[in-house]
Amino acid sequence: MKKVIAMMSIFGLLAFTNLNGLMAQEAVEAPAAEENAALVEDTNDEAVVETETIAEETTAVAEETTKSFHQVLKEKYIQGGAGWMTPVLICLIFGMALVIERILYLNMATTNVQKLLEGIEDNVKNGNYEGAKELCRNTRGPVASIFYQGLDRINEGLDNVEKAVTSYGGVQMARLESNMTWISLFIALAPSFGFLGTVVGMVQAFDDIEVAGDISPTVVAGGMKVALLTTIFGLIVAIILQIFYNYLLTKIESLVAQMEDGSISFMDILVKNQK
Repeated sequence: MKKVIAMMSIFGLLAFTNLNGLMAQEAVEAPAAEENAALVEDTNDEAVVETETIAEETTAVAEETTKSFHQVLKEKYIQGGAGWMTPVLICLIFGMALVIERILYLNMATTNVQKLLEGIEDNVKNGNYEGAKELCRNTRGPVASIFYQGLDRINEGLDNVEKAVTSYGGVQMARLESNMTWISLFIALAPSFGFLGTVVGMVQAFDDIEVAGDISPTVVAGGMKVALLTTIFGLIVAIILQIFYNYLLTKIESLVAQMEDGSISFMDILVKNQK
């Protein structure tokens, strides 16, 4: 009996010792686990912050990259200075207004000369000069107006008809070239205002250097950038207007060639059917 009690006491002592060991181990492991969890949480927080920072930077870069042309143009216009950029803008507005007016006028002045000559010849062969004049009145364009002036003097002889055609042809050429001088003026003024703004901007940049007492790259670069923007805009305006100006000159030359060829054919028709 004593042996059984002794054995049970030994087993109880061992179990109590193991239990204390386990409890101590759990007590040690619990703070370590909490520290590990805190460390993981801190690492996750740092990763989240870094991710948010990268996302914000990416968004800012994307916003700068996706700026519309209008927004960029507006920013550059403000940087160049409204005092010098406004005259360049006025040159563009008035120049383009004259260009649009000339394009509309020249397109309306275009005539199917061959068809008109065929109609005049049919009427002249039958002696119906009034019908030929009516055809010219109902046809738009300078060529029809020239033919009408010639037919209106048919009773005065072919010499007077030729003189009338030549004189009125000169009048129509002057009308075709109307406002072209103003367009060329704005082509010259736009870069001139730009260069003037650049020169004034560079003088201001040197004044800033003198005030600062040191040639700072920031001061020099900023002043030069603002000064050169006016020249850039002036050259862009001049290039745009020059392209349209050359197009208008080509259109005018084409119409003048039609007028000259049509006048020669018109006189041939009158001479051929003169009774």
